[in-house]
This record gives sequence, structure tokens and C-alpha cells, in this order.
Amino acid sequence: MPCVFSAEQQRSYERDGFVIVRGLFDTEEIGILRAAIEQDPQIGASLYDRRDAEGRATRMTTWNHPGDSVYGLAARSERVVDTLEWMLGGEVYHYHSKLTAKEPLEGGAWEWHQDYGYWYHNGCLFPHMGSVMVALDPATRANGCLQVIRGSHHVGRVEHGVLPGEQVGADPQRVAKMLETLELVHAEMDPGDGLFFHANVMHRSDANTSPQRRWTVLHCYNAARNHPFIEHHHPGYTPLHKVPDSAVREAGVRFAVGEDANFRKSASNPAALTRRIG
Repeated sequence: MPCVFSAEQQRSYERDGFVIVRGLFDTEEIGILRAAIEQDPQIGASLYDRRDAEGRATRMTTWNHPGDSVYGLAARSERVVDTLEWMLGGEVYHYHSKLTAKEPLEGGAWEWHQDYGYWYHNGCLFPHMGSVMVALDPATRANGCLQVIRGSHHVGRVEHGVLPGEQVGADPQRVAKMLETLELVHAEMDPGDGLFFHANVMHRSDANTSPQRRWTVLHCYNAARNHPFIEHHHPGYTPLHKVPDSAVREAGVRFAVGEDANFRKSASNPAALTRRIG
């Protein structure tokens, strides 16, 4: 399957560093994905908090290998992987995935950062990396949707350091200069929408001040040719076996008739789950 971007979205990605694809997963598929994550006992057991400067927590868990869980199938689906291969100019592999959960009225903010600001230190020489954030719930300004700075990937990597709270973020002076000339975009999304973005796009999110939770799952990828030159807790190049776009719905059907144990199975074994930043 080719990249899901239209010709105009391809141009937008090159210019802006991100594209929102509405309905990347349809209503039925996102219901299956949401249920799989909510019902997976290993997801629940591995959640940890990362607090902002005000002490509010974003709940998170991270896994390295996509496996055969429903959300592993989503990460390996042709619509996602083929689009990342277009974005990164060749074969990609799964770098890691992450659930970010901002609970109602208490979910924390996340400070300005670039993903490559972290991943650079993991031994990835080039920023040939990108992600797709899939909304499991409505993501709004009130509940802390992602904010991105349009075109910030052209700035290149910015130094990151420890900030108040428990987060590592980008140099505030450089972020302030970006915001003087580049547009701030609130990436509001409905369930099933996908935000594809380059690893150098500057992004953040506000605290959840609404009575509605905001859960998203992020699938992150590295170009196969960008194999890390140091050993790290995230994987080096591991061949990624794509699955048809029908795989998520088929897994849901198998579970409905009691045939699919992988519906509740974690995307990776517990040893692959990590609580580390980046």
C-alpha cells in the first residue's frame, strides 16, 4: 500500500514537518485498539508517572517490539509503515511505542522537546526518525492535545536539559525564538486520527484541565540505515514484518469469538518494557 498522504499532504510534510490524517483508523478499528490497551494487564502493570513542574503526572508505558497484539498489528500495518517509509526515504523499523495517558482534571503537561533531542543520545547518528500519534480519545485544547511548531524540523536538533519536575526538554531560549517566527498549531484530533511528525518537530502538551481523559498511543520508527552505533535500551535495526491493513479488524473478530489470545497479550515481553525517557 502506498503512503496515505495525498500529494498536498506530502508537500505539507516537507514544509511543516507534520501531517494529520483524519480517520487513519476507523471507528470500529479504534474501538478494538482502545479495548486491547485498556484490557491488557501488562499495560496496566507497567504504567508509570512522569511529573511536570506543577507535580501533575502523565501516565505512560513504553515497549520496544510491536509483536502480535492488536496495537502491535496497528504499528505494523501497511498504512502506517508505508507512510513512515515515504517520510524517512526507505526501509524503517519499529523503534518503540508508547501509551500516554492524561487522566481527567489531573493529567500533567509535557514541556517543549524534540524526540531526536532524546534519540540523538541513544546513538542514532541522523534524524531519519519519525512517529505517528494515534488518538484513542478526543484530543482537545482542554484535555492537553499535542502542540507543534510548524516548520521547526528545519531548525535542526536543539540541546535538551533537565527541567523542573521530572522531564527533559529543549533549550527554552531557542524555543522562544522559534515561536517569534513560526506558527504554533494545536493538533486537535478525534479518535482514530493520526498525527505523523518528523523527529525534529518541536512539540509539547498542556495539562488536562477537563473532565475527559486524553489517551494516545505513539508508534516511533527509525530508518534501517540509521542503525544506532551504541547499544541502548531501545533496539537497533530489527526487520519489521508488515501486515495488511485488515489485521486489526480481523484480530477484533477473532477475539469476539474467543479465538485470539493475543488481543490481551502485551506487545512485548515484560523485559522489553522500559520506564526510561526517550
